[in-house]
Amino acid sequence: MRTIAILGSTGSIGTQTLDVVRANGDLKVAAISAGKNIKLLEAQIREFRPRLASVWEEEDAKKLRVAVADLDVKVVSGMGGLIEVAVCEEAEVLVTAIVGMIGIVPTMEAIRAGKHIALANKETLVTAGHLIMPLARKHDVKILPVDSEHSAIFQSLNGEDGRQIEKILLTASGGPFRGKDREFLKGVQPEHALKHPNWAMGQKITIDSATLVNKGLEVMEARWLFGTSLDQIQVVVQPQSIIHSMVQFTDGAVIAQLGTPDMKLPIQYALYYPRRRYLAGERLDFAAIGSITFENPDIETFLGLKYAFEAARTGGSMPTVFNAANERAVSKFLHRKIAFLDIYEIIRYCMDHHKTVENPDVIQILDTEKSVYEMIESRW
Repeated sequence: MRTIAILGSTGSIGTQTLDVVRANGDLKVAAISAGKNIKLLEAQIREFRPRLASVWEEEDAKKLRVAVADLDVKVVSGMGGLIEVAVCEEAEVLVTAIVGMIGIVPTMEAIRAGKHIALANKETLVTAGHLIMPLARKHDVKILPVDSEHSAIFQSLNGEDGRQIEKILLTASGGPFRGKDREFLKGVQPEHALKHPNWAMGQKITIDSATLVNKGLEVMEARWLFGTSLDQIQVVVQPQSIIHSMVQFTDGAVIAQLGTPDMKLPIQYALYYPRRRYLAGERLDFAAIGSITFENPDIETFLGLKYAFEAARTGGSMPTVFNAANERAVSKFLHRKIAFLDIYEIIRYCMDHHKTVENPDVIQILDTEKSVYEMIESRW
């Protein structure tokens, strides 16, 4: 029996993690957390019987305590609640499916408590990779990637010497607007950007896929996860989303991980690593597929990837600026307060007006996030 805790159990990755638990008899959920969806959280508590549950607002926690008063579950709230879930004594693995930089501190506390991390929170490594990876090494904790691309690289490296990596080939679908020009993008509305051709994901990550910001964030994560330089990471558009990523080695060999676009595969791989388990679902039919195609990303139209490389090369607090500016811009776009292309303008403006802090600590990272939000609110 392997026992897990989940930060963000009501979101896309969190609910699919519980699908994996549901399909296997030897996974137990010790603790879960959610933001505001207490109705779904209550249903999850009743089904999976965790001993600990957390929500963000104390008012919601009070309502949930009443709703589950018949069950043996402790309900907590706020950052303290997230940390309590993260360090839950019973859990061996923490699934970080929460969105945003709010996940950094609980993840670091979980590492200090010796929990292996099934990482689905991009911001953790994007903004604090220089803190997270040394901390994980110090406490002998595994960082197990849940993102399909990073899981593919992780799987391709299984049994290989990471020092022999020549290049990481990070694949991208190209999003819903692949092949479109900036003139087309001027008229894009949220409902258009939320129609991803291959993957079913949450709203934020789907918009990030449309801008190629998501791929930029994945580049930043990959450098920390696999110990490579930015020059060793190449983004390749693979529209069918069959090849999830590849590794090229120093002898020229390329190893790739292929599969259907199903997030339950990388989730299950992380939870059971180093073992594989049967996973029900569609299988690839190569004869029916016929061909797999590749393209270079259009970084002059979809500026998210271009700006991400720039932020990563600058380093320090600049990746935090990139991430925070995008996070707030996407929220404004989803609420129809700005246009699609304004997302890039906001990121550019914030990067241009930030004085980089070298090797920021957690407080400086969170202060940078706050200052970026204030900068955006004063102008947009």
